[in-house]
Amino acid sequence: MRQMEILGQQWNDLDWLRQTVRVERQLIRPDKTGVKFLGPKTRSGKRLIDLDDITIQILRSHYERQQSERLAAGEKWEEYGLIFTSSNGTPIHLRNLLRVFHKLLENAGLPRIRFHDLRHTAASLMLNHGVPAIVVSKRLGHARVSITEDTYGHLIPGMQVEAAKLISDLVTPVQLFPIVPEAPSEAQNATENER
Repeated sequence: MRQMEILGQQWNDLDWLRQTVRVERQLIRPDKTGVKFLGPKTRSGKRLIDLDDITIQILRSHYERQQSERLAAGEKWEEYGLIFTSSNGTPIHLRNLLRVFHKLLENAGLPRIRFHDLRHTAASLMLNHGVPAIVVSKRLGHARVSITEDTYGHLIPGMQVEAAKLISDLVTPVQLFPIVPEAPSEAQNATENER
């Protein structure tokens, strides 16, 4: 997801049983007029994303931590139904997200990257492991698969060798016998000799 889509996620977007999350909105940077949400960047940005078991477990733990924060905040808690909040329930400010993200990278001994690079990494990993571009495009919320191909097309040439091997493995080799040319007819021989 895009970072503002993540920050706009609400608990009611999550289907615990089906292990999916709906992308319905993105957070617009909070300003003096309050918190605002808009639809995703494109029409195809509204999408359903399948989640894995580990992500669901992490979200369950996060939900329990958030309930503890809600109790600790008491009347200071502002309810927006958001999955990712500040300690008093308000949307996370982008500066705070980036500050914590960069600190996590530093603590892990990783180089400093943009938050958006996580999205690129996810797309690259999927494409490098054979997930079709159309599936990657749908998960990213791209309006057209050509956007995904244009953005990540540099990964596709590296898959050419894998594609060639796969085709070789799937197609049964057939021994082709050389075609024996027919003997020329007497009329053809006469024409050849006249030349």
